[in-house]
Amino acid sequence: MNILEIMEQNRSKRLKRCYERHRRIHKLLRKYGDDIIHSDNFRKTKAHIQHGNMTVNDHCMSVARYSLILNKKLGLHCNQRDLIRGSLLHDYFLYDWHDKAYLANRQRLHGFHHPMVALKNADKEYQLTDVQRDIIKKHMWPLSVVPPVYREAWVVTSADKYCSLMETIGLHKGHGRHKFAD
Repeated sequence: MNILEIMEQNRSKRLKRCYERHRRIHKLLRKYGDDIIHSDNFRKTKAHIQHGNMTVNDHCMSVARYSLILNKKLGLHCNQRDLIRGSLLHDYFLYDWHDKAYLANRQRLHGFHHPMVALKNADKEYQLTDVQRDIIKKHMWPLSVVPPVYREAWVVTSADKYCSLMETIGLHKGHGRHKFAD
């Protein structure tokens, strides 16, 4: 076997591992977050930009995926259901934070205010666990001042920071505002 065949074989193995990871993550997202992903309000987050040209919907899905990856790579044994549901709902504020008219009525900055708005919105629609509440409420740490209590909240906070940075500098690209059925 020559060097080119070995390189091709290694590439093939890497692609297969990547495909299997993608399938595993997709299956977990469907298992634990399907009701959220297909809800009307979550689908409406496709209309709001989060960072760069990434929608809030795409951002939350990315945070959920990277939270699962971090959990597995670091061997943290987090509760996957709480991790996924908290990730999907961490930015469930349901408004366009770039809209100057909307924000003019607010006394607080979006970065400080939106975790509590997201928690309030999520609490109205879903039965949240204490872990999920901690994820949503404290994902903006250190802006939230009080640090997360649960391991799952630390993982989501870290994944959120990573995804936000990648989106802001343009390494994770979204597709802008999406059309969605009302």
